[in-house]
Amino acid sequence: MSEEMFSVEQVAERLGLHVRTVRGYIRAGRLRAVRIGKQYRIARADLDALTGRPAPAGGGAAVEVEVSSILQIDGVDRAAADRLATLVLATANTNHQPAHPLRIQTVHDEERNRMKIVILGGASATADVLRLVDAVLDGDNGLLTGEAGGA
Repeated sequence: MSEEMFSVEQVAERLGLHVRTVRGYIRAGRLRAVRIGKQYRIARADLDALTGRPAPAGGGAAVEVEVSSILQIDGVDRAAADRLATLVLATANTNHQPAHPLRIQTVHDEERNRMKIVILGGASATADVLRLVDAVLDGDNGLLTGEAGGA
């Protein structure tokens, strides 16, 4: 039941990439790896997933779901949009599923006082972000008006 594991150097050599590029893929979540001590180890299945090789036939593969959402929020000035973007991006950065990162982009249109938030990720992580935004927008917490924290 032991699966073949590769070092970062072996993966770089097999793919014809620089070692730093492979480490960057690991940090960005594009390549799954296990950290053992101070070194990463990459399973053959994860390497195959990166290169697009089909997974070996066998037991039922887990169903993966990715949700794409675009939120449009009207009546948001630049300062409030910055605060909301910081909160939402912090949520994405603390996502507890590195194999399925939550990707978020925010844009503010100053002429229309409109903010758009684009979310790509798993269903539960996306739902968490949507609940957070809903709570901030519906709550009387002062976050959007800059009065939170009593400063």
